[in-house]
Amino acid sequence: MEFWTATVSAPTRSADFARRAEAAGWDGMLVVDSQNLSGDPYICLALAAEATETLGLATSVTNPVTRHAAVTASSALSVQRLSHGRMVVGIGRGDSALAHLGRAPARLGWFERYVAHLQAYLEGREIAFEDVDIPENAAGPTEVLGLAGEPETSSIRWIGDGPKVPVEVVATGPRVIGIAARHADRVLLALGAEPKRIAWGIETARQAAAEAGRDPDALRFGAYVNVVCHDDPAVGRELGRATTGLFARFSVMYGEISGPADAEQAEVFHNLHDLYDMNAHGQAGGRQTTALTEDFIDGYAIVGGPDHCASRLGDLVDLGIEKFLVMGPNFAAPATDARAAAARFAEDVLPRLRGV
Repeated sequence: MEFWTATVSAPTRSADFARRAEAAGWDGMLVVDSQNLSGDPYICLALAAEATETLGLATSVTNPVTRHAAVTASSALSVQRLSHGRMVVGIGRGDSALAHLGRAPARLGWFERYVAHLQAYLEGREIAFEDVDIPENAAGPTEVLGLAGEPETSSIRWIGDGPKVPVEVVATGPRVIGIAARHADRVLLALGAEPKRIAWGIETARQAAAEAGRDPDALRFGAYVNVVCHDDPAVGRELGRATTGLFARFSVMYGEISGPADAEQAEVFHNLHDLYDMNAHGQAGGRQTTALTEDFIDGYAIVGGPDHCASRLGDLVDLGIEKFLVMGPNFAAPATDARAAAARFAEDVLPRLRGV
């Protein structure tokens, strides 16, 4: 069982955050990849690798548009070598990184092709130049240079030995879950913390794997969960409102709801879609957070004392989730209540679930 905490990509603070996360018992550290809103994730992960010994390191999440697959592979392999095998590539279709370039998430076909190419690069395989996906109007073929010799295919030539960097695909809708089931080393579900929604995601992935000829029993699952460990639910809901809204939006990004939802939940999802302001992405006080009712937060997220948090997470373990990417207050949060909630989770919840 793994538990990972998350932070922004802040080069001046990443090493200290990593040391504190490792000391607090977290298994890994996730950093944002959103170039207009935060620093470069691979620089932050490299600094974190130098500051720690066992802490896992991952992008949360990169996308298939702002970097070529060979560049992503090379960056990930650099951190992998520096950290002696602790790097993970977390990837999705893109959200704020693309929105701040005036673009929607990557198209499904492009995304699947990218993930397949990324896996090939990380495994040391070769990709034909005609499949490299560089537009002709950006750069022509090398033939125009009249070189005496040139490479015949694309590959990471310095890959060397060592464990492969895992690729974990973050998925919400059924088609992206299918892509993850076909290509990922782990399927990371971003569906909230309700068992019915997680069960739907797992079954969707298993069906897609079977249809693609991949053993469904070989799939590995993780989940992004919004968690606030606080004895006062009212305080906890407010501490988790911004990140809950950020992640719940993924289930209704295009106006249609992914996964099961009752009538009241559907109304909240649709209101969240209509109110979402990317200028206040993930921020407390953003108008999108007003769409979230108490009942919705209590279902989609996990808010309560240690017993409640451990029980809710245990329900997801029973379904097959073996890695939790915990969203919500962390120990570096500026607010005292937020830091206290993060410490409470690490001290009173993590130990209960380690043996599960």
